[in-house]
Amino acid sequence: MNILLSLTSAQLKRAADLKDKIAELKKDLSAILGAAPAQDSQAAAVPAKRSKMSAAARAKIAAAQRARWAKVKGARVAVNHATKAPVKKIKRSAAVKAKLSALAKARWARVKAAGKKAL
Repeated sequence: MNILLSLTSAQLKRAADLKDKIAELKKDLSAILGAAPAQDSQAAAVPAKRSKMSAAARAKIAAAQRARWAKVKGARVAVNHATKAPVKKIKRSAAVKAKLSALAKARWARVKAAGKKAL
C-alpha cells in the first residue's frame, strides 16, 4: 500500500515543508562551496546528445555488413542496391484502364450486394 495514503494532511504538509527546506539548504551549501547548484535526479538522468553518423559512414558500415553476409551465405555476391536498374512501369492504354476499372466496380458491387465490407 502506498505510504502517502496513510498520512494525514498535517503530516503531508510538514513533509512538503521539509522537502522545500532541504532544497533551500542544498542551494545554500552549493553557493558556499562555489559549485553549481545540484540538479534533480531526473535532469541528471537525461543522456548526453548523441552524435550523428554521416551518410558515407553508414554506407561503409552497410557495405561491410553485406560483405560479411555474402561470405556467410556462400558464393552469392553482395549487390549494390543503388546501381540496380529501376523497375519498368507498365503502360496501359485508356481502353485497358477503363476495362479494368469496370471489372473492379463489378467485383465490388457483387461484394456489397452480398452484405460484405471486404473482398
